Amino acid sequence: MLLTDSVRYFTEETAILACMSCACGDASHVRTAMGGVINLAGDPLTGESVFDLASLSKLFTGLTVMALREEGRLDLSAPVTAYAPQFANLGGVSVDQLLGFEVGLRTPERIDAQPDREAALRQLFGVRPYEIGEGRAYSDIPAMVLKYVIEAAADSSCFEAVERLVLRPAGMRETWERVPEALRSRCVSCDREHRLERGTYILRTPVPAGTPHDPKAHVLSPDGGDFAGHAGLFATVGDMVRLAQSVLAGKIVSAASLRAMARNRGGHPLPGGGWTQYLGSQCYVKHPNQYDSEVPAYMGSQAIALSGFTGHHLSIDPERGVFALYLGNRVLNRLTVLLPEPGKTWTDYGLEPDGPGRFTWPDGRVIPSSVSYVHRKDAFFHRAVADEMGF
Repeated sequence: MLLTDSVRYFTEETAILACMSCACGDASHVRTAMGGVINLAGDPLTGESVFDLASLSKLFTGLTVMALREEGRLDLSAPVTAYAPQFANLGGVSVDQLLGFEVGLRTPERIDAQPDREAALRQLFGVRPYEIGEGRAYSDIPAMVLKYVIEAAADSSCFEAVERLVLRPAGMRETWERVPEALRSRCVSCDREHRLERGTYILRTPVPAGTPHDPKAHVLSPDGGDFAGHAGLFATVGDMVRLAQSVLAGKIVSAASLRAMARNRGGHPLPGGGWTQYLGSQCYVKHPNQYDSEVPAYMGSQAIALSGFTGHHLSIDPERGVFALYLGNRVLNRLTVLLPEPGKTWTDYGLEPDGPGRFTWPDGRVIPSSVSYVHRKDAFFHRAVADEMGF
């Protein structure tokens, strides 16, 4: 299978993604493929198209923290309040614990339920720690807090720190926290997202091009002018290739820092079966069970990876010297979430058992489903990468 076959599968055969741009390679070589449309008007995806990076933004936050540590500006063992005293309830939590998802954080009310930025910030600054136990450790909130730690340590805005420590060393000139107005027609649209949650039909529209799809990032930075730490960056596929290659070439952080980022921070088997999440420094790390692993099978124990809700994946293996990237759009005029009513499964709604298919909205429109698309990555993206690279 080739990368072009993977693109065709996701964008044409199944319509899981409206568009997809993918790449793989090493520090000096890259293979790419792309296809699909970026908006409801049917404009084709090109190399100049701009993607909302969603949670891939966390990797920029994690790399910036590690780079500040290398500069001697940031002590990971220090309490959060040493840098960001506005988080009064986090005096007993270290920066390192936040970096590795080792402490759960909970706001008094949902950030994305707030009416404006000021109300959302009050909720964020009121965050409190809690014991995760055996539950889900991955969360957006640590990166939101790390934004303020970065700003204090760097004596600049978070995005200015990202720009200085990540974008410039990598030669990334097409990555923004706020996409210039003149370029917004190049943005991949996240408009008309459909959800069905326990019998409630939800349609998100309009979602203007170039604004963060992530609801928390949207309320914290409605005009895209204040990078929230967990989501909200925009980039072309070319810039994301530059990022991956620069990480492999040691241009962003040292090999020692990459090894630290790839250290498992809490994953372990459960007594009754199953596993907790295997997480590193604002990223996923290799999981013993490949079905649960964001890191592909052909990468090793030093690899790091992230995914994004809007349809993305990036994995980097410094030990083997390779990367795999896809930027996709599973949101545009698609069913992204289906939480069945009691006693029902996805097949009762016309979908395949693992999520893809066609769904009929109450007004009679038939829309493609991208529900639980992630488990098709191994078979139809990572297999193509492995074949392309001869693994």
